[in-house]
Amino acid sequence: MIGLTNFRINGLPMSAPKLDRPRATFVLDKIDEILHWEKSKEQERDVRFVELGQYLCEVRAGQYWRLENLKSFDEFLEKRFPESRRKAYYLMAIHENLTRIPKPQLREVGWSKAAEMAKVARKDGQNFDCATWLHKANELPKEEFKREVERHLTGQETEPWELIYFKLYKSQLPVIEQALETAALMLGSDKSRGYVLEMICADFLAGANADDQNSDALMLSLDRLFGLLPLVKQQEFLGTVREASRDL
Repeated sequence: MIGLTNFRINGLPMSAPKLDRPRATFVLDKIDEILHWEKSKEQERDVRFVELGQYLCEVRAGQYWRLENLKSFDEFLEKRFPESRRKAYYLMAIHENLTRIPKPQLREVGWSKAAEMAKVARKDGQNFDCATWLHKANELPKEEFKREVERHLTGQETEPWELIYFKLYKSQLPVIEQALETAALMLGSDKSRGYVLEMICADFLAGANADDQNSDALMLSLDRLFGLLPLVKQQEFLGTVREASRDL
């Protein structure tokens, strides 16, 4: 945790801003009012996120946490947001990066979409096309909008995903871990465990359906296995298939 004495600029201690006690009291009271209002208005809890983000940025800039004898802004967030400080930082990012979008329009898209737009605005800077992204936020479902943002930020296509949970006994873990590690060596260490698990399952399906009449399942397995191979291995595989087809 960062204390006031730890702030430095060019190796020299940075003096804390003069504490405006009346303003600090007003802002802290407004934050508490909004947080209390959110708890009592479950159906409308995210309507005031724009206002809350603005006040949080002011608390950080003016170091208003000193009014409560706290040591840092992080300690202030721990006190006000015990469940998740991450949301507080998202709200601040919205306030700092989406200044060109009117507040009523931000409220309409909701804080989660606004947080995604803030990522685009931070990356694009002066080139941020707020009208286009605001239109996308209004028109697209939340998950589809997140994928659109991800494509813009990474330049890569993404696909829908979900987390799957199931119980494993401790006695099963060594076999599973060894299988995942072995497949990862084949695929490359940059592949996620989800891809590695898919490789194992596709390999199993290919073997299970090699001798029966379920050609569709076999083709699906082979297609996914091929897609997971490195480019060099894909070309090598295609060359082998061409050689085999000449002998038919």
